[in-house]
Amino acid sequence: MSSNHGPTLEFEKPIVDLEKQIEEIRQFSVEKNLDMSQQIAVLEEKSEALKKEIYHNLDVWQRIQIIRHPKRPTCLDYITMAFDG
Repeated sequence: MSSNHGPTLEFEKPIVDLEKQIEEIRQFSVEKNLDMSQQIAVLEEKSEALKKEIYHNLDVWQRIQIIRHPKRPTCLDYITMAFDG
């Protein structure tokens, strides 16, 4: 869960930091007209591995924090999506 999904949980901070770094490199490459796609790809792979590692090894309290996250979809959200146009 990145910062655009609401508050960041403590154990998610390494993921958010890495995603910010990836975005900064993307912006830099556009601004300077440089091809940094290989560096970005390496960092994206690292981000995915970090997500798997962190979410696979959550303790009970961390799982509860995710369940209670204020931006987590509710039953009403799913019902609205199911019957929306």
